[in-house]
Amino acid sequence: MKILDVGCGVNKFEGAIGLDNNPRTGADVIHDLGEVPYPFPDNEFDLIIASHVVEHVPDVMAFIGELHRIAKPGGHIRIATPHYSNADWANDPTHRNHINSYTFNTFQPGRQVFDFYTDVQLRPVSVYCSLAGLWKALGVEFLVNLDGRMPSMRFLRKFWEQYLCYIIRGKELRFEFEVVKDAEAKKS
Repeated sequence: MKILDVGCGVNKFEGAIGLDNNPRTGADVIHDLGEVPYPFPDNEFDLIIASHVVEHVPDVMAFIGELHRIAKPGGHIRIATPHYSNADWANDPTHRNHINSYTFNTFQPGRQVFDFYTDVQLRPVSVYCSLAGLWKALGVEFLVNLDGRMPSMRFLRKFWEQYLCYIIRGKELRFEFEVVKDAEAKKS
């Protein structure tokens, strides 16, 4: 399995090729993540990990487009990022993008707000939002993520995100997507 750790920093995923713009990191490849294309051929990686990087890039659409381009058809992309209601978000002045559970819907057929933004297609595998310790202990985190087990309970996440997240704050979002390429998309 060929793995790419995008924005690897000093904590590169074991066995992965590290990509980062900072030469003081554990990166194997130094490249500005705001500059596309990335220095890899199409369909190169089985798994791409982007842990706490999407909130830093200047163009989320271009970033996801590049991850999609360099992932193999059927490959997976894992993204971890602070939830937009995370009180610690403002502690890092390099953060640019606020992300919620629905940010990447534009890459999911049938869930896009505007279907003309991109041809990039991702199939959701999982979405998980962690909450502060108190809310986890009280079972709220379980309820917010119940849609992962029971899709009919999706309204709980939506209700929390639209009405409660500034009181019951999110901490971190973890997404996993399967990459859908043109030939695959035509079968769907």
